[in-house]
Order: sequence, then structure tokens, then C-alpha cells
Amino acid sequence: MSVLEVAAPSQLAPVWDELISGLTVGVLLTDERGQVLATNDVAAELMQLVKSDLLTGTRPAGWQVRDDTGAPMPDWAELAGQVLRAGSPLSIPMVIARPGQPLSRIWADYHAVQVQGRSRVLMLLQSVHTDVSHSRGLLDPLTGLPGRVLLLDRLEQSLVRARSRGTLSTLVLIDVQRLAAFNAEHGFDRGDDLLTTLAGRLREGLSDEHTVARYGGDEFAVVAEHPNGTGEEIAEQAREVAGWPVRIGRKRVRPGLRVSWVTTDGQASVHSVLARAEQQLQH
Repeated sequence: MSVLEVAAPSQLAPVWDELISGLTVGVLLTDERGQVLATNDVAAELMQLVKSDLLTGTRPAGWQVRDDTGAPMPDWAELAGQVLRAGSPLSIPMVIARPGQPLSRIWADYHAVQVQGRSRVLMLLQSVHTDVSHSRGLLDPLTGLPGRVLLLDRLEQSLVRARSRGTLSTLVLIDVQRLAAFNAEHGFDRGDDLLTTLAGRLREGLSDEHTVARYGGDEFAVVAEHPNGTGEEIAEQAREVAGWPVRIGRKRVRPGLRVSWVTTDGQASVHSVLARAEQQLQH
């Protein structure tokens, strides 16, 4: 568990105010219910709110916060509880929409902290530029898909939404079999072409609401949310679109694929969902 110790703002109010007012990143300190206890002007500007609105929880008409896929974000209480339960940082891209204003794209880092023996959440907000995902290593450089780190965040968000909304979350893993043998026969460039082709097929052949990611060197992953069912239909759709023959030089090669899937109501942890999907993939 990684928990930071910070002094209480009430004890060091002048120092605290001077410190956070001089920062170029947004800062919010919240309790376990997501109530903002302290903040700075940068955070308010990024959230397209006035500082008093942040502190009181007031939101103007039409104001919305969504993730970078366009899906509504879990409320702050859910995210604060998630961070405090895990005791580890959480990083999430978010988009703030307010009528008549341009979209505000933000990267939010959540940290569990202790203030006078009480659990609190420290949020650091930064404006997102077009290359933020590449600069943070969140996108796979070969396929352009979200990488493993961003996949874990997307899966965590999906589980939170499933718990809060009474829906289901499905993780699908797709393993490209005998990739090493393929590289040995056709060359690594052809192997990269194969992975890039499969990535494009998964991204274009599945719903825009699904997250398609590169999970490992020869594995892809899909995170999907749905109101009911087992997720088997999503897994079969992924198998179908990725399993079409691929032209390699003058040959048409049908990729060998293994597919596993796990569906949960959100009560399972990210790592337990991944472990179950990997175990099923091996069998």
C-alpha cells in the first residue's frame, strides 16, 4: 500500500494556500465521500467551475464530466473510495463539457493520503495535450492502441460503473498463437504488420464504446460494458473480426487465435478479473 502523509490544511493554512496557489497544476483534497476540502484556482479553471462551486459541490446546468471515450465518469465518491480501498494511485483522463465553452481535457492523478490520521484523496489535475498518451507511454507505439497501463485504468473504471449502475463488465483476451514461429518464418516486419492489421480490425469491427488495447506482445484485450448477458457474444465477435485471413506477401494466412472472457458485476478486483481471464486462456 502506498499512502502519503500530508499536513492538515487547517494547521498550515497560510503555507498550504501559498503552496497550492503557486502551482501550475490543479490541486484538490477530498474526503472519502468525494467532498472537496481544499483546492486552488488552477483546478477550478480546468474544471470550468468557480472555486466556491468546487468547495460546495455546486454544478451549473449542462456541466458534465466524462472519460475520454465519451462515457459518463463515476462520481467522485466512487473514485475516492476506489483509491482509498486500493491504497495506490489512479490516473484517469477526463473531459469537461459545459454549454458555450470549449471542451476541457484533463489528466487526473488520484493519491491516497493521511491527514491527521484520516483518509483523504489528493487529486492533481493537468491539462491534456494531444501527445499526452504517447508521452506517458500509455499508447502502444506499434498499433496505436491503449497499452497495458491505460487498459488497467479503463477496466477499473468499467468495474466502478458496473457496481454503481447495476450493469456488467466483460474483459476479453485474444492471444495470437505461434507469433514467434511466424516471425521466424516471415520476419519481424511481417509480424508487426500482422499485429497492426489485427489491431485495426478489432478497433473497427467492435463497438466504439468498447476499449480495445494491446495487453502484451502477442495479446490484445477488449473491455466492454453491457446491461445483461455473459459477454460470450462480444468474445465471439472479437474472434470473428480478428480471425479473417491476412495477406502476407503472396500468401493468405489465417491467424491462430485463442480467446477467453470474464464477465463480472463489478464486485471483483481488476487483478482477479485479469488472472481469471489469463487462466482460462491457458486452458
